[in-house]
Amino acid sequence: MSEGIKDRAELSEAAAQSRASVLRSRAESYIALARHDDAIADLTESIELAPDNARAWRLRGESHRVVERYEAALEDFDEALKLEPDSAYALGSRGQTYAAMGRLEEAMADFEHALTLSPDSLWILEAKADALVDLDRLDEALEEHAKIIALNEELPYSWVARGDLYQRMHLYTEAIDDYTKALDVDPDHVRALSRRGEALRMTDRYEEALADLNRALDLDPDNDRALGSRGAVLSELGDNEAALTDLDRAIELDPEYIWAYRVRGEIFQELERHEEAVADFTQALHLEFGD
Repeated sequence: MSEGIKDRAELSEAAAQSRASVLRSRAESYIALARHDDAIADLTESIELAPDNARAWRLRGESHRVVERYEAALEDFDEALKLEPDSAYALGSRGQTYAAMGRLEEAMADFEHALTLSPDSLWILEAKADALVDLDRLDEALEEHAKIIALNEELPYSWVARGDLYQRMHLYTEAIDDYTKALDVDPDHVRALSRRGEALRMTDRYEEALADLNRALDLDPDNDRALGSRGAVLSELGDNEAALTDLDRAIELDPEYIWAYRVRGEIFQELERHEEAVADFTQALHLEFGD
């Protein structure tokens, strides 16, 4: 405690409330700086001083969630909701916590409740869409993405998120259209370029794919996914040496990039470098299945 401030137990009620308020405010800045342990420390003291403040419980729950202390986060959100049963923020954040724990039905219940209170909350709609994907309810997830886009068509991320879902569903033409919409808003959106390049690859439009992936890597040279995709495209275009250079770099950046091992293994196989192919396929099997 700073010099000149009395021990907490000796603070008047007014002083305790004032100190708790400043601690909550400082914690919000710590959260913005991703200093979550510092935020938790401030919020813990704030709660001791003013235990009936729902905001403090919500904020501490959010910091616990971000650092993956999920049980502690649930306890905090439960306390917040006892004080404010109709807090869309606490419900949505508790839903995200349940989803991270694999408790998807409980997550869906919280998202549904939160959206009755705040139906236009983009982040809750996005979290619900993600949970629906995890539940393999893909058509319903698409409906949520349509709502998100309808609320604000100028957010590139929303187009990219739906494009990713279309790509997961092997609807590549629709995915390309959504990535293009994102790029209309932000021509330098790296993920949109990278993912559109991948979707173009899947439709055998290799030259267009290469142009997108080159642009993505100009903007973000260490983008492992773009490197992996470009490696696959270069192989399809007959340049296996350049493909291997990209795949080597992708695996260097992410040693657990399963798909890159598989693609590199196939190239090694094509080049009759079978020992190296076996090593890559073995690593892919180990990473995916524990063999």
